[in-house]
Amino acid sequence: MSINLKNRKAFRDYVFLEELECGIVLTGSEVKAIRGGKVDFLGSYVKIVGGELYLINLHIGVGGLADSRRTRKLLMNKREIITIGVKLKQQKLTLIPVKLYNKDRLFKLKVALARSKKSQEKRAQLKARDIERDIERELKEM
Repeated sequence: MSINLKNRKAFRDYVFLEELECGIVLTGSEVKAIRGGKVDFLGSYVKIVGGELYLINLHIGVGGLADSRRTRKLLMNKREIITIGVKLKQQKLTLIPVKLYNKDRLFKLKVALARSKKSQEKRAQLKARDIERDIERELKEM
């Protein structure tokens, strides 16, 4: 069974400059919840603390008393973490979780170095999408 969960709001609000794949440390009940699709990316982000990556505020719908928004450690090569840290500071970027999926038996998280879109960019994107939709509608009618 293939799991492929996306952070849809991130695609609307950010411009992705670079995407990276990393592992994620999970408990057994979290794995079961992910397989059930009980994941919410709202307000989640990635932070570098002490030379390690941490996923903060990702909601995984675990039943019972478990903390569903706990901080989770991400697994990535030390050299990659250092280069990401340098880019984050120099270019004023954000590190955002984009996609959660399984690869063989393991769950992977795709994170992206991103820059937030300005409101003009969002409006222009919506306008272009509406124009494309209108053109396709007219072509179908012909």
